[in-house]
Amino acid sequence: MVEKSKELANLARIGKLAIEPGTCGEIKGLLTSGTERLADARNESLALSSRFDLAYNAAHAFSLAALRWHGYRSDSRYLVFQAVPHTLGLPAATWRVLAKAHEVRNIAEYEGHFDADMTLLGNLIEAAERVRISVATLPSLPED
Repeated sequence: MVEKSKELANLARIGKLAIEPGTCGEIKGLLTSGTERLADARNESLALSSRFDLAYNAAHAFSLAALRWHGYRSDSRYLVFQAVPHTLGLPAATWRVLAKAHEVRNIAEYEGHFDADMTLLGNLIEAAERVRISVATLPSLPED
């Protein structure tokens, strides 16, 4: 069975996360989606904003896969990223990059102002890769 984190259980208790077992197929699908997007985010012929969007969505897919592996679901993208230290044990530095990317994404999405540079994109790609590698080391769930 999946290990339970006290922090994740507390978030579920206060209604921030829903308890819902993930499925092997769902997690595989998220990993495939994230892997494809992350590869495309590295394509230097694409615009910075496109690469950022691809890297952001890859990081989200990997982070969500980790949360689903632990048996939780969230409607909040921010909370999916915020849970990474508890789902994968990654350092705060990774979480901070994901949080900054989320902030930039929201401003672009809701206010129409995209404010990222190549440094943030590089950091986001590195963070997404760290999350991908960590998710890949989780034990497999039973097949659906």
